[in-house]
Amino acid sequence: MPRVARLDVPGLLQHVIVRGIEKRDIFLDDRDRWLFLERLSKLLKDTETLCYAWSLIPNHFHLLLLPTKFNLAVLMRRLLTSYAVTFNFTHNRTGHLFQNRYRSIVCEKEGYLLELIRYIHLNPVRAGIVNNLQELDRYPWSGHAVLMGNRQMDGQVLEEVLQRFGRTVFSARGKYRQFIADGLATGQRADLVGGGWKRSKGVKNDSAERDHLDPRVLGSGIFVDNLLRNEVLRGKIGVSLPLSELVDRVSLVLHVEPEAVRRPSKARPLAEARGIICYLAIRELGYKGLELSEELHLGPAGVSIAVRRGESLVRERPDLREKVFDKLEK
Repeated sequence: MPRVARLDVPGLLQHVIVRGIEKRDIFLDDRDRWLFLERLSKLLKDTETLCYAWSLIPNHFHLLLLPTKFNLAVLMRRLLTSYAVTFNFTHNRTGHLFQNRYRSIVCEKEGYLLELIRYIHLNPVRAGIVNNLQELDRYPWSGHAVLMGNRQMDGQVLEEVLQRFGRTVFSARGKYRQFIADGLATGQRADLVGGGWKRSKGVKNDSAERDHLDPRVLGSGIFVDNLLRNEVLRGKIGVSLPLSELVDRVSLVLHVEPEAVRRPSKARPLAEARGIICYLAIRELGYKGLELSEELHLGPAGVSIAVRRGESLVRERPDLREKVFDKLEK
């Protein structure tokens, strides 16, 4: 199946995720991080791109960007290429630095901007790099400290974000910090990593509505409809993934035989594969349990159990989802 083009036009908020190849670290020391941020800051200015949130983790990073003049690809190509060249030279290595292509999710700004800022800025806490909110307030490798006034990052949007919390900077920072604190116990947020409007808003799984589902989109039905009106994006939204191909993709990622997955078995690798397939198919791609029953030869109760098992597995290994949906996100 050919890769589908990214949903990339100026004016769209995009959550960008980039990981190191084979889960390897892409930041080995603070010098690497400073060089990366210097390049990012310069490119934000050169390409007139707004940055609302960011965080650097040793083996990956998150950016929340809104290109205003050029496509996102212009900034990302220059950023990743220049950083990889410098990183390889500095650390005397060769070969690819990043895993596959960067992932970008088009996000509805109103309704999701603040949730995404919180999700991204809490990444160091979820990763166990930062122990608490007090440390995060001054952690230099996340945009949270910049919003708190403890660090500087040229190109990061401050005023627009803080104005959503209060009229004065002091009041806004206090309310923003409480907003971040309220998210400490939420952990991973599968609902913030794309999947179209049904997954975001909890719309019932109606096959007639499945065309609105796209793992590269986070937003409401109205947002998707607006995207469909864009001449550049028309025809790229709502790409469907057949169940048979989902089975093949998950089987490939988990190194099991697709036909074995389709047959009844209590073998753990096959049960895990069926769980991931059921979870992604129902929760993200909008399929019904009956369709999974027919594809995997499971009863209704078996599908429900598989969904719960799959949800747990995807939470434990978020890279699974990225690998499975990789070809849908260019």
